[in-house]
Amino acid sequence: MPEPDRMRRKLQDNLKRVRHRIEEACVRAGRPPKRVTLVVVTKYVSLDVIRQLVELGVSDLGESRPQELSRRAAATAEWLSRQARHPSSPLSPNASPAWHQVGHLQRNKVKLVLPWAKIIHSVDTLRLAEEIDEQSGRAGRVTPVMIEVNAGNEPTKHGVPVAAALHLAELVATLKNIRLCGLMTMAPLTDDEARLRTVFQRMRELFDEAREGGVGGADFTSLSMGMTNDFEYAIEAGATHVRIGSAIFEGIDQPVAV
Repeated sequence: MPEPDRMRRKLQDNLKRVRHRIEEACVRAGRPPKRVTLVVVTKYVSLDVIRQLVELGVSDLGESRPQELSRRAAATAEWLSRQARHPSSPLSPNASPAWHQVGHLQRNKVKLVLPWAKIIHSVDTLRLAEEIDEQSGRAGRVTPVMIEVNAGNEPTKHGVPVAAALHLAELVATLKNIRLCGLMTMAPLTDDEARLRTVFQRMRELFDEAREGGVGGADFTSLSMGMTNDFEYAIEAGATHVRIGSAIFEGIDQPVAV
Protein backbone atom coordinates (compact mmCIF):
# COMPACT_ATOMS: atom_id res chain seq x y z
CA MET A 1 0.00 0.00 0.00
CA PRO A 2 1.45 3.44 -0.96
CA GLU A 3 2.51 5.65 1.97
CA PRO A 4 -0.30 8.25 1.52
CA ASP A 5 -2.87 5.43 1.56
CA ARG A 6 -1.34 3.90 4.69
CA MET A 7 -1.39 7.29 6.39
CA ARG A 8 -5.00 7.85 5.43
CA ARG A 9 -6.02 4.42 6.70
CA LYS A 10 -4.22 5.00 10.00
CA LEU A 11 -5.85 8.41 10.45
CA GLN A 12 -9.24 6.91 9.63
CA ASP A 13 -8.75 4.12 12.18
CA ASN A 14 -7.55 6.54 14.87
CA LEU A 15 -10.48 8.89 14.29
CA LYS A 16 -12.93 6.00 14.46
CA ARG A 17 -11.37 4.80 17.73
CA VAL A 18 -11.45 8.26 19.35
CA ARG A 19 -15.02 8.92 18.24
CA HIS A 20 -16.06 5.56 19.66
CA ARG A 21 -14.45 6.44 22.99
CA ILE A 22 -16.30 9.77 22.94
CA GLU A 23 -19.59 7.98 22.31
CA GLU A 24 -18.95 5.49 25.11
CA ALA A 25 -18.13 8.30 27.56
CA CYS A 26 -21.34 10.07 26.55
CA VAL A 27 -23.36 6.90 27.12
CA ARG A 28 -21.89 6.55 30.60
CA ALA A 29 -22.78 10.18 31.33
CA GLY A 30 -26.24 9.95 29.78
CA ARG A 31 -25.38 12.62 27.19
CA PRO A 32 -25.99 12.73 23.41
CA PRO A 33 -22.65 12.33 21.57
CA LYS A 34 -23.60 15.14 19.21
CA ARG A 35 -23.24 17.55 22.15
CA VAL A 36 -19.47 16.95 22.22
CA THR A 37 -17.28 18.61 19.59
CA LEU A 38 -14.03 16.87 18.71
CA VAL A 39 -11.34 19.48 18.06
CA VAL A 40 -8.36 17.79 16.40
CA VAL A 41 -5.26 19.66 17.54
CA THR A 42 -2.82 19.68 14.62
CA LYS A 43 0.33 19.70 16.79
CA TYR A 44 3.41 19.09 14.60
CA VAL A 45 1.95 17.15 11.69
CA SER A 46 2.43 18.21 8.10
CA LEU A 47 -0.01 20.03 5.88
CA ASP A 48 -0.54 16.76 3.99
CA VAL A 49 -1.93 15.21 7.17
CA ILE A 50 -4.20 18.21 7.73
CA ARG A 51 -5.54 17.86 4.19
CA GLN A 52 -6.22 14.19 4.83
CA LEU A 53 -8.15 15.10 7.98
CA VAL A 54 -10.33 17.51 6.00
CA GLU A 55 -10.95 14.86 3.34
CA LEU A 56 -11.96 12.46 6.12
CA GLY A 57 -14.61 14.90 7.31
CA VAL A 58 -12.91 16.52 10.30
CA SER A 59 -14.72 19.83 10.75
CA ASP A 60 -12.88 21.36 13.72
CA LEU A 61 -9.11 21.85 13.90
CA GLY A 62 -7.19 23.34 16.80
CA GLU A 63 -3.77 24.95 17.03
CA SER A 64 -1.93 26.23 20.09
CA ARG A 65 0.60 28.44 18.26
CA PRO A 66 -0.82 31.62 16.71
CA GLN A 67 1.73 31.79 13.90
CA GLU A 68 1.05 28.19 12.96
CA LEU A 69 -2.71 28.65 13.09
CA SER A 70 -2.44 31.56 10.68
CA ARG A 71 -0.09 29.71 8.33
CA ARG A 72 -1.89 26.40 8.38
CA ALA A 73 -5.36 27.90 8.06
CA ALA A 74 -4.26 30.07 5.12
CA ALA A 75 -2.60 27.12 3.36
CA THR A 76 -5.65 24.93 3.93
CA ALA A 77 -7.99 27.62 2.61
CA GLU A 78 -5.83 28.00 -0.51
CA TRP A 79 -5.85 24.25 -1.08
CA LEU A 80 -9.63 24.09 -0.66
CA SER A 81 -10.02 26.95 -3.12
CA ARG A 82 -8.02 25.02 -5.70
CA GLN A 83 -10.03 21.88 -5.01
CA ALA A 84 -13.30 23.76 -5.48
CA ARG A 85 -12.30 24.63 -9.06
CA HIS A 86 -12.17 20.95 -10.00
CA PRO A 87 -15.59 19.40 -10.71
CA SER A 88 -14.22 15.95 -9.87
CA SER A 89 -13.12 16.94 -6.38
CA PRO A 90 -14.65 14.62 -3.73
CA LEU A 91 -14.76 17.45 -1.20
CA SER A 92 -18.01 19.10 -0.24
CA PRO A 93 -18.27 22.83 -1.09
CA ASN A 94 -18.68 23.36 2.67
CA ALA A 95 -15.60 21.35 3.62
CA SER A 96 -13.72 24.31 5.08
CA PRO A 97 -12.78 23.42 8.68
CA ALA A 98 -13.34 25.70 11.64
CA TRP A 99 -10.07 26.64 13.35
CA HIS A 100 -9.80 26.96 17.13
CA GLN A 101 -7.04 28.90 18.91
CA VAL A 102 -6.50 26.61 21.90
CA GLY A 103 -3.12 27.72 23.26
CA HIS A 104 -1.80 30.78 25.05
CA LEU A 105 -2.34 33.97 23.08
CA GLN A 106 -0.32 37.13 23.49
CA ARG A 107 -1.88 40.47 22.69
CA ASN A 108 0.59 41.15 19.88
CA LYS A 109 -0.50 37.93 18.13
CA VAL A 110 -4.23 38.69 18.06
CA LYS A 111 -4.02 40.13 14.53
CA LEU A 112 -2.58 36.85 13.27
CA VAL A 113 -5.38 34.76 14.72
CA LEU A 114 -8.51 36.82 14.08
CA PRO A 115 -8.84 36.28 10.32
CA TRP A 116 -8.88 32.52 10.80
CA ALA A 117 -10.07 31.50 14.25
CA LYS A 118 -13.71 30.56 14.66
CA ILE A 119 -13.22 30.72 18.41
CA ILE A 120 -10.46 31.57 20.88
CA HIS A 121 -10.41 29.18 23.85
CA SER A 122 -7.64 30.85 25.85
CA VAL A 123 -8.60 34.32 27.09
CA ASP A 124 -7.06 34.66 30.56
CA THR A 125 -6.75 38.42 31.15
CA LEU A 126 -8.95 41.45 30.64
CA ARG A 127 -6.18 43.15 28.65
CA LEU A 128 -6.14 40.28 26.15
CA ALA A 129 -9.93 40.39 25.89
CA GLU A 130 -9.82 44.14 25.29
CA GLU A 131 -7.25 43.67 22.52
CA ILE A 132 -9.44 41.03 20.86
CA ASP A 133 -12.41 43.37 21.24
CA GLU A 134 -10.53 46.28 19.66
CA GLN A 135 -9.13 44.26 16.76
CA SER A 136 -12.51 42.60 16.17
CA GLY A 137 -14.16 45.99 16.00
CA ARG A 138 -11.67 47.13 13.38
CA ALA A 139 -12.34 43.98 11.38
CA GLY A 140 -16.11 44.42 11.66
CA ARG A 141 -16.71 41.13 13.41
CA VAL A 142 -17.71 39.66 16.75
CA THR A 143 -15.29 37.03 18.04
CA PRO A 144 -16.43 34.07 20.17
CA VAL A 145 -14.11 33.43 23.13
CA MET A 146 -13.80 31.26 26.22
CA ILE A 147 -12.18 32.14 29.53
CA GLU A 148 -9.18 29.90 30.30
CA VAL A 149 -9.20 28.81 33.94
CA ASN A 150 -6.24 27.34 35.82
CA ALA A 151 -8.47 24.82 37.55
CA GLY A 152 -5.56 22.72 38.76
CA ASN A 153 -3.92 25.72 40.44
CA GLU A 154 -0.62 24.98 38.65
CA PRO A 155 1.97 27.78 38.77
CA THR A 156 3.48 26.81 35.40
CA LYS A 157 0.19 27.03 33.49
CA HIS A 158 -1.72 29.94 32.04
CA GLY A 159 -5.28 30.69 33.05
CA VAL A 160 -7.16 32.82 35.52
CA PRO A 161 -7.46 31.39 39.06
CA VAL A 162 -10.76 29.69 39.84
CA ALA A 163 -11.65 32.35 42.42
CA ALA A 164 -11.27 35.15 39.86
CA ALA A 165 -12.80 33.41 36.85
CA LEU A 166 -16.39 34.59 37.18
CA HIS A 167 -15.36 38.18 37.75
CA LEU A 168 -13.24 38.12 34.60
CA ALA A 169 -16.08 36.46 32.69
CA GLU A 170 -18.49 39.18 33.76
CA LEU A 171 -16.10 41.88 32.53
CA VAL A 172 -15.39 40.14 29.22
CA ALA A 173 -19.10 39.66 28.60
CA THR A 174 -19.57 43.43 28.50
CA LEU A 175 -17.24 43.92 25.50
CA LYS A 176 -19.33 44.59 22.42
CA ASN A 177 -17.12 42.88 19.82
CA ILE A 178 -16.72 39.69 21.84
CA ARG A 179 -19.20 36.88 22.40
CA LEU A 180 -18.40 35.03 25.60
CA CYS A 181 -19.44 31.44 25.05
CA GLY A 182 -17.88 29.46 27.88
CA LEU A 183 -14.88 28.26 29.87
CA MET A 184 -11.74 26.24 29.10
CA THR A 185 -9.13 24.46 31.18
CA MET A 186 -6.08 22.25 30.83
CA ALA A 187 -6.02 19.56 33.50
CA PRO A 188 -2.79 18.53 35.23
CA LEU A 189 -0.63 16.04 33.34
CA THR A 190 -1.16 13.09 35.64
CA ASP A 191 -2.51 9.55 35.74
CA ASP A 192 -4.28 10.27 39.02
CA GLU A 193 -7.91 9.70 38.04
CA ALA A 194 -9.26 11.15 41.28
CA ARG A 195 -7.34 14.40 40.80
CA LEU A 196 -8.43 14.72 37.17
CA ARG A 197 -12.07 14.13 38.04
CA THR A 198 -11.82 16.71 40.83
CA VAL A 199 -10.46 19.34 38.42
CA PHE A 200 -13.12 18.63 35.81
CA GLN A 201 -15.90 18.63 38.39
CA ARG A 202 -14.66 21.97 39.72
CA MET A 203 -14.87 23.37 36.20
CA ARG A 204 -18.37 21.98 35.72
CA GLU A 205 -19.49 23.63 38.95
CA LEU A 206 -17.91 26.92 37.89
CA PHE A 207 -19.59 26.65 34.49
CA ASP A 208 -22.97 25.97 36.10
CA GLU A 209 -22.51 28.87 38.50
CA ALA A 210 -21.77 31.21 35.61
CA ARG A 211 -24.83 30.05 33.71
CA GLU A 212 -27.07 30.36 36.72
CA GLY A 213 -25.79 33.89 37.18
CA GLY A 214 -26.58 34.79 33.59
CA VAL A 215 -22.94 35.44 32.60
CA GLY A 216 -22.74 35.55 28.83
CA GLY A 217 -26.48 35.00 28.44
CA ALA A 218 -27.77 32.39 26.02
CA ASP A 219 -24.39 32.18 24.26
CA PHE A 220 -22.66 30.71 27.33
CA THR A 221 -22.88 27.02 26.40
CA SER A 222 -19.31 25.75 25.94
CA LEU A 223 -17.03 23.91 28.34
CA SER A 224 -13.72 23.07 26.69
CA MET A 225 -11.71 20.50 28.62
CA GLY A 226 -10.12 17.12 28.05
CA MET A 227 -7.18 15.96 25.96
CA THR A 228 -5.82 12.58 24.84
CA ASN A 229 -5.01 11.33 28.34
CA ASP A 230 -8.17 12.45 30.10
CA PHE A 231 -10.96 13.39 27.69
CA GLU A 232 -13.32 10.64 28.83
CA TYR A 233 -13.30 11.96 32.40
CA ALA A 234 -13.91 15.45 31.00
CA ILE A 235 -16.90 14.31 28.96
CA GLU A 236 -18.37 12.55 31.98
CA ALA A 237 -18.07 15.85 33.86
CA GLY A 238 -19.83 17.79 31.10
CA ALA A 239 -17.25 18.88 28.51
CA THR A 240 -18.73 20.15 25.25
CA HIS A 241 -15.36 20.40 23.45
CA VAL A 242 -12.44 17.98 23.73
CA ARG A 243 -9.05 18.90 22.25
CA ILE A 244 -7.26 15.80 21.01
CA GLY A 245 -4.00 15.47 19.10
CA SER A 246 -1.80 12.54 20.12
CA ALA A 247 -4.53 9.89 19.94
CA ILE A 248 -5.41 11.01 16.39
CA PHE A 249 -1.80 10.95 15.15
CA GLU A 250 -0.65 7.79 16.88
CA GLY A 251 1.51 5.74 14.52
CA ILE A 252 1.93 8.57 12.01
CA ASP A 253 5.52 9.75 11.62
CA GLN A 254 5.29 13.21 10.10
CA PRO A 255 7.66 16.17 10.25
CA VAL A 256 6.54 19.71 10.91
CA ALA A 257 4.89 21.23 7.84
CA VAL A 258 7.05 23.54 5.74
